[in-house]
Amino acid sequence: MADLVKQILAKPIQLADQVIKAADEAASFKQECAELKSKTDKLAGLLRQAARASNDLYERPTRRILDDTEQVLDKALALVLKCRGHGLVKRVFTIIPAAAFRKMSSQLENSIGDVSWLLRVSASAGDRDDGYLGLPPIATNEPILCLIWEQIAILYTGSLEDRSDAAASLVSLARDNDRYGKLIIEEGGVGPLLKLVKEGKLEGQENAARAIGLLGRDPESVEHLIHAGTCSVFAKILKEGSMKVQAVVVWAVSELVARYPKCQDLFVQHNIIRLLVGHLAFETVQEHSKYAVVSKATSMHQAVVLASNNNANANANIGANKGNDLDEDRSQIPHPFGNKQSLNRMHTVVTNSMALKGQTNGLNQDNVAKSNGNNGAMLNSVSNHQQSLSLSGVSNKAREMEDPATKTYMKAMAARALWHLAKGNSPICKSITESRALLCFAVLLEKGSKDVQYNSAMALMEITAVAEEDAELRRSAFKPNSPACKAVVDQILRIIEKGDLELLVPCIKAIGNLARTFRATETRIISPLVKLLDEQEPEVFREACIGLTKFACTDNYLHLDHSKSIISAGGAKHLVQLVYFGEQNVQGCALILLCYIALNVPDSEELAQAEVLTVLEWASKQATMIQDENVEKLLPEAKGKLELYQSRGSRGFR
Repeated sequence: MADLVKQILAKPIQLADQVIKAADEAASFKQECAELKSKTDKLAGLLRQAARASNDLYERPTRRILDDTEQVLDKALALVLKCRGHGLVKRVFTIIPAAAFRKMSSQLENSIGDVSWLLRVSASAGDRDDGYLGLPPIATNEPILCLIWEQIAILYTGSLEDRSDAAASLVSLARDNDRYGKLIIEEGGVGPLLKLVKEGKLEGQENAARAIGLLGRDPESVEHLIHAGTCSVFAKILKEGSMKVQAVVVWAVSELVARYPKCQDLFVQHNIIRLLVGHLAFETVQEHSKYAVVSKATSMHQAVVLASNNNANANANIGANKGNDLDEDRSQIPHPFGNKQSLNRMHTVVTNSMALKGQTNGLNQDNVAKSNGNNGAMLNSVSNHQQSLSLSGVSNKAREMEDPATKTYMKAMAARALWHLAKGNSPICKSITESRALLCFAVLLEKGSKDVQYNSAMALMEITAVAEEDAELRRSAFKPNSPACKAVVDQILRIIEKGDLELLVPCIKAIGNLARTFRATETRIISPLVKLLDEQEPEVFREACIGLTKFACTDNYLHLDHSKSIISAGGAKHLVQLVYFGEQNVQGCALILLCYIALNVPDSEELAQAEVLTVLEWASKQATMIQDENVEKLLPEAKGKLELYQSRGSRGFR
């Protein structure tokens, strides 16, 4: 950098010397040339000072200012050369307006101001004045650019306190205007911001991390940030930093991933998922439960214990009834839900599963100890040692001392980051579901703050959306006998029954995404969704119809049983009302669901009483409805089935 700056400075210094020499040889306009010489001499001194301080100069403004200065000196040399003595005739025919000297004097003055500002702004912390640096003349057309230069220069050379203030200024600029954020990236602000995240004090780290999050406003900007090393810096902070800084870093991760989903895997390569789940699980579930991913450091004896537990669970499920589950053998396991569930059932599940885990481990440890000496004691020692460590790299004691607001914000941001990381990414969803995250989301849906609940619901919505398309993930993550799955579905149903509008839509989507995991006897899932068809919010109508359609469509192996459950819950009359009087985006969804129900249960007395055939005949005449491809395909089939089984709208056959 220093050699490059010296090369850039060589030409302006040479031009300044030529202007001074030419001014001494002036034969006309001597007074004006003397004034130009004085200012050029001052400018030359500043340029030589800049050459001596080339190691400290900030490259971006240096190039811009020196390019302008070189152009000014070129013009000054041309003007002064006209004043040299070349004979009487040439002097007579050489006309130099007086205004030309005034204009050139002003331009030299501006160049002096620009170079002086460059030296001040690039000075080290000990040499810089505490006062306001002001804006250089070059900032006339774009003052914000020079303000950005000043703050980035401080990030390079200032003290930790000054760098923190500069990062805060960049946060304000990036938040106010997307263009300012792009300028900060283009002018080289990313590198010093990341350095401040690593090396700064607490406030400086927070400001720098927040600035990084705000700079990632579009895919191009995020890609630049990723290439600059953001992933590794953020991973280091999540392992070793203060929780306040970690919370801002996690927010920044969620922002970058939301703007540029292609960077999901890059963050995963730096073990971000494990670190986020560790923060989510802190003070939510026990650090080392049966839901934790087995560490590579697990001893052979622990592996034997876990394997024996898994075998025991597998043997207990052999011989269960087949045929009721779409996902191959999952229906062999009795579904965990009963007809009556308390609001705190999820905590009972967690407590019982923890206790069962402890008992099973104790029995296995005794067996191993009997056959292998002191191996049981060694197992306990290893387990205790692991429990004393935190997955985030920071001691639990230090995290426990953080204020409650910081802990809550940390959980909210961790859930938000997992939400965006999971979106459309099957491997990441698998990694999340193999950890304690599902159980954490269930607990946080019940006990978390509003932000924590919302982000947890959105994360579950995205994970279940991926599981809907990925049968392997669906079978492994959402087994009916899984305590974590039980707890998640319990809490989602509680929210749906409660009707919390902020959480309702993601929870409806999550249940719909899991439609193929429920048995035919699981009727309590359908009824709350049908009740939502009588709500007032069009968005709720629409999502409830879409969710129920996933139960009733032919892709669902149990579509016949689910369709009967929808009818039994009173869904037909609500759907008729929505088809007739719902908003346009609701009418189509309601009509599709009604068509599936008519195809599945055409001989239903309830459908006949609700005059569904009349509704379908009316809908077939509405141009806006039959434009939908699904409606165009299903509507004639549904009408044909109903006409076959119901000769009149008021009578059905069985």
